[in-house]
Amino acid sequence: MFFSSTPESSIRNRTYKGVTLRQMLRTGYTMLNSSNTAKYQKSGSNLFICSSLRFFNYFCFLASLMRLFVVVFITCLFLNSNARSQPGINLDNVWSLEQCVKYAIDHNISIKQDSLTARLARYTLLQSQLSQLPVVSANGSYGKSFGRSINPTSNEFVEGDYNSLTASGTGSLLLFGWNQVRNTIAKNRYSLEASLAALDQLKDDISLNVANSFLIALLAQEQIEISANQVALSKAQLDQTRAFAESGRLPELNVAQLESQLASDSATLINSIASYNSDILDLKALLNLDFNVPLSIKVPGVEPGEQALVSNLQPEEIYQEARKHFGAIKGSLLQVSSAEKGVDAAKGNLYPQLSLGYQVGTNWASNYLNYVPTNQLIGSQPIGITGHSLDTVYQPVYKILTPAIPFNTQINNNFRQLVFLNINIPIFNSWQSQYALRQAKINLSQQQLNEYNAELTLKQNVYKAHNNALNSIQKYYAAKRADDAAERALDFAQKRYDLGLTSTVDLLVTKNTAFNSASNLISAKYDLIFKLKVIDYYLGKELKL
Repeated sequence: MFFSSTPESSIRNRTYKGVTLRQMLRTGYTMLNSSNTAKYQKSGSNLFICSSLRFFNYFCFLASLMRLFVVVFITCLFLNSNARSQPGINLDNVWSLEQCVKYAIDHNISIKQDSLTARLARYTLLQSQLSQLPVVSANGSYGKSFGRSINPTSNEFVEGDYNSLTASGTGSLLLFGWNQVRNTIAKNRYSLEASLAALDQLKDDISLNVANSFLIALLAQEQIEISANQVALSKAQLDQTRAFAESGRLPELNVAQLESQLASDSATLINSIASYNSDILDLKALLNLDFNVPLSIKVPGVEPGEQALVSNLQPEEIYQEARKHFGAIKGSLLQVSSAEKGVDAAKGNLYPQLSLGYQVGTNWASNYLNYVPTNQLIGSQPIGITGHSLDTVYQPVYKILTPAIPFNTQINNNFRQLVFLNINIPIFNSWQSQYALRQAKINLSQQQLNEYNAELTLKQNVYKAHNNALNSIQKYYAAKRADDAAERALDFAQKRYDLGLTSTVDLLVTKNTAFNSASNLISAKYDLIFKLKVIDYYLGKELKL
């Protein structure tokens, strides 16, 4: 059992079978003191010895009490430190339904997974929105050429090896593409909203599951108390029957039957405890709470009397209210809208697209030379002959300098720009666009069927939940009438027993019947509370007790 820090006064005032710890200790001290005093008085000791013994007993009693308080204090301090070391949990370990629902929404694994799905949908939408921006790219190359090739700067055939550098950049902007990009953005926006609606629906479903597990654990806790009362009744009846058998009023067969009944009731109590522990583990798993963390549930003081007024609502009213906020319906409608935009986007691939382009570039070559003539004569070269005398005509040859053009000069001189319009007309692409459009249409039909199925399922569940609530209300009031009748029968049996007009066995049987009626009433009560919470779930109300 888990202990929390408890004041000293509350420890002394704790009761066991109607007797506090203070009374137990005081009674034990008095009995010990009286016994020892009488013992020494019988032996003829004087008053001084009795007083000394009384003082010694009182001192031992105080020392034992101090040791008890120290042990309790250290235990409480240690256990409270362990509780505080667990992050995000209730230090008192007593959880209400609202605390369980909030903790489950914050820590449930399924909710975390759907939250990641919604984040992916958000990034997909952002990616499609950013696709409207221009596309810009740059590239460059550097290499060495050998043999006969075209000079990239002069576009002339040259011999030999040289180094070259080419750099360019391009940009393009889609001017018109039959709204393909906008339809894709709208499709992704609807998908994001659908993911958020599915996340809200999952949170509502988890809340309802937590409420169900919480009420099941409450019922199991009540069953433990009822089973313990049954064991106590069987034990009292067995003790009475044994007394009667010893006096000869009843045969030993009755004792054997009651022993069997006590064993059966004890087994029922053990099963109730095991069922409660299993229900607590299920609740911890749903909350994603560490199994080593102690957990006890808070018993709410709720009666289903006023809440049963929901039976005045018609199921169609509940259904129409649920359609307004139910995440499954919102999500299915948004998926249909997303699929419709997907069809429009797929149609855009069948038509031409117009875009604006821009290109810039430059280049450099190591063999790009600058020819500079000089006045230095280095010889002559024949250029022809005369017509009559056939004399050879010579032309002077002057020295020409060929320095390499600097890198920066080539980069600046070779810089070029180009602005152009580009139109892309799809003619044949292996029917990829046509079948993509067919797939989009099939997806639209599928989403429409999913939306219809979601509404049909919601309507069926609402009508079924309303019918179950009405049946639970009738079952609860029937169990309440049976419990009232059993209580009146118990009152009459008690009065007859006081007058000696009935036996103890008959009184215990009547008490057993009253406890069974109380058990049925508790079961019907929590069943009705859960059925009413299901109605609140469809009405969009907060689940609390």
